[in-house]
Amino acid sequence: MQAEQEDRFQEFVRARWSRLVRTAYLLTGDVHHAEDLTQTALAKAYRSWRRISRSDNPEAYVRRMLVSCNSDRFRKRRVTEALTAAPPERAGRDEGAGRVEERGSLLAGLAQLPPKQRAVVVLRYWEDLSEAEVADVLGCSPGTVKSQASKGLAKLRRYPGLAADRAVSGGRGQGQGQGQGQGSQGQGHRHIPIQGQVQGGSR
Repeated sequence: MQAEQEDRFQEFVRARWSRLVRTAYLLTGDVHHAEDLTQTALAKAYRSWRRISRSDNPEAYVRRMLVSCNSDRFRKRRVTEALTAAPPERAGRDEGAGRVEERGSLLAGLAQLPPKQRAVVVLRYWEDLSEAEVADVLGCSPGTVKSQASKGLAKLRRYPGLAADRAVSGGRGQGQGQGQGQGSQGQGHRHIPIQGQVQGGSR
């Protein structure tokens, strides 16, 4: 890799590392696995960086690699994990960063979802991607994304910890609904539409 491309890659890693690790954490349920997964995805991206860097959204390419590497991990061996450690902080200003740590029940509920459903919920409502963008990342149809999101949310609503949270909150405040994604930058962190106060992030 030429020096200029090397510098651009290193700049990309510095800017996106925390964000990618956080997404990987929500997918894997373990900070150390998340860091390993992110490193694996970035190593693959490095080998194709000249092509990836010319794309309109290099982060979307790397995110796709991240999800693919995680899927490979589940195919190679059955993985059972629980979201126990606090997710790493995201670099820079993020109004919703602290809320994830406060939502232990939601994180534990995510850990109970099958890998594809978890990926759909994370990408759709935490990364704030549209159904079409999630479909592109996962290599499936938008209809499959919609179906998996619906099933995943239904399971989260039935998760005991989330039911308890709703009871404590008195059932106040309906979820925001699915809505439309804000694009690949994931700036909005759309609420995960579960009744009560449980949410994936803050606008």
